[in-house]
Amino acid sequence: MDLKCILSQMEMDNEEETSRLLQQYNRENNRTFTFEQKEEENRVRLCQSLLRVLGTAVGRACQRTCLETLRILSRDRRVLGPVGTREGVLLLARLAGLPTAHGEVLAEMGAEQEEEREEEQERVAVEALKCLCNVVFNSAAAQQAGADVRLAGGLCARLRADRAPPHEVRLFSLRLLFLLSALRADVRASLRDELRALGLLTQVLERALDVRWAGPYEASAPDPQAPPIPAEASERAMEALKALFNLTLSDTTVEDGAHQLRLISAIMRHLLLLRAQTEEKTEEAHSHAVNLLSNLPVSCLDVLIDTPVRGGLPEYGGRNMEAVQVLLDFMEKRIDKQATNYKEGLTPVLTLLTEGSRHHRDIRRYIKAQVLPPLKDVTNRPEVGTTVRNKLVRLMTHVDMGVKQSAAEFLFVLCKESVDNLLKYTGYGNAAGLLVARGLLAGGRGDTEYSEDEDSDTEEYKEAKPFINPITGHIEEPMPNPMEEMTEEQKEYEAQKLVNMFDKLSRHQFITPMGMKPDGTLAPLQEAVSQCTVESCSSDSD
Repeated sequence: MDLKCILSQMEMDNEEETSRLLQQYNRENNRTFTFEQKEEENRVRLCQSLLRVLGTAVGRACQRTCLETLRILSRDRRVLGPVGTREGVLLLARLAGLPTAHGEVLAEMGAEQEEEREEEQERVAVEALKCLCNVVFNSAAAQQAGADVRLAGGLCARLRADRAPPHEVRLFSLRLLFLLSALRADVRASLRDELRALGLLTQVLERALDVRWAGPYEASAPDPQAPPIPAEASERAMEALKALFNLTLSDTTVEDGAHQLRLISAIMRHLLLLRAQTEEKTEEAHSHAVNLLSNLPVSCLDVLIDTPVRGGLPEYGGRNMEAVQVLLDFMEKRIDKQATNYKEGLTPVLTLLTEGSRHHRDIRRYIKAQVLPPLKDVTNRPEVGTTVRNKLVRLMTHVDMGVKQSAAEFLFVLCKESVDNLLKYTGYGNAAGLLVARGLLAGGRGDTEYSEDEDSDTEEYKEAKPFINPITGHIEEPMPNPMEEMTEEQKEYEAQKLVNMFDKLSRHQFITPMGMKPDGTLAPLQEAVSQCTVESCSSDSD
């Protein structure tokens, strides 16, 4: 539709004709997300005209139509100059019915407007919130205008109100709060320190997930036969979780409020035991729970297991392991999804389980019993098979460095950071990357101190151990010796041929021969040999 025609009509202040033309434009462009540059100037003028109309006393129907048009235009960041100003943001906040941080309404509604249907008011508020979401996401001008902190205060005041607004209004209020906390560093600090949004969002989660407390940091166990989380409540919970993730992303310590952080941990445990409407939605909820738990101090993770044990459910040493088992199942599902982006989908849960195992003995013992049970059959390579151990060992040689390190670190911690124990379960070849990075090629342990507990080998493993290839980690069939039938001259010829090949590759810098230094780290061969010689001479003189 011709924008010049719409602009001409809007200048005549004919509300009915303006609404008709804008509705036609909205129908034609509802699915438009890419705009032609040649119409950019007219779209800027249309934004200005829409703000002018919205600032006058037009009816709710016209307001909603104008906001729908503005929502479509706000997908193009190049035309957001007029909307991203302080005046533009506060006008949209007024139309969204947002109070300020101090509780008063930004602007009074006319008496005639107050008499209109609540449903129409809700639609106007939702469209205004959608516009604000686009403006915050696409425009840097709003940040410069200084209206974003005031906007955040209004959102918090709305969510604190005694009378809960309709679902869509709450949903887009939470979504806008998430965007502000993600994209505006000053707003994030204000939300945490001044607006007390951490506690507010925790309350939103409690209501959405229907949390009922049975004791300090202990939510009543959900009934396995209970229906899944209602779809609308689930949507609000996801937005609240994303905003909480942003607010806990950095500098989160127990000193920030031990009670609040442990309360969040308890709610995350409750969420892990719930079902959403579909398996995909349940997995999404668990993913958000994992991300949020990863931000909290590791000392808060004991809340996950400090609840009464229920008969027939996972436990270890009298501690409730239901939530830990859910995390393990979630991890395995993410590993099995071959098309999944492992770095985003898998490393957060691996990191969470690693830190939980490193700092909580019972969590480590339970997870080790599930992931690294005592070895019996060592006829296959550690990476071959369908067990969780096999899957994790395969990840130790993944092409993505972050995934490879996360999987290796997780298994290393389960082995109490003992090189010998790790090699038993993975083989030297799979563990080499971790050992090089940690300077443990010569063996030994990591830096973390662990309690002394059982690490007994099965009788089957003890019998097979002398025959296991330490590189591959399994028993290999004896291979024929290719040099058995060679003469001494042939052996010398092949050895010289190999030396020449390595020399050529080294001189052309295709490879760099490496050696191990006395501290267990790798270095170029010449440097490693010289250091070993110096140490040897030093010890001889002693």
